[in-house]
Amino acid sequence: MSVVVINGKFYCQTNENYLKCRQIKSNPKVSLCINNISVEGKCKFVGRPHDNSFFIDAMNRHFPSAVARWSNHPDECVLEITPGLISSWIYENDTPFMEYWNFETQTYTKEEQ
Repeated sequence: MSVVVINGKFYCQTNENYLKCRQIKSNPKVSLCINNISVEGKCKFVGRPHDNSFFIDAMNRHFPSAVARWSNHPDECVLEITPGLISSWIYENDTPFMEYWNFETQTYTKEEQ
């Protein structure tokens, strides 16, 4: 999935008929993961790709082939994810730690695992 970050929120597009969209409609809590980073937040539908010029502009800069291939599909929708917690594994001198950025409390913590 192609994701862009705009003004502190994560945006992506997908087909509204997919299972994940049906699940989000009943439970807006989502998580995005890449490598050792997890982003947890609340998701909402914000319309079609071409109804959101800020989204299309950002996608065209970073993922033009995704825009060309998918953005005109009639069932495509844009999801907006407001992060609540970002966590990441790190290692210091072979010791594992978890880092947490809590957006709701505006705090950062690091815990040895």
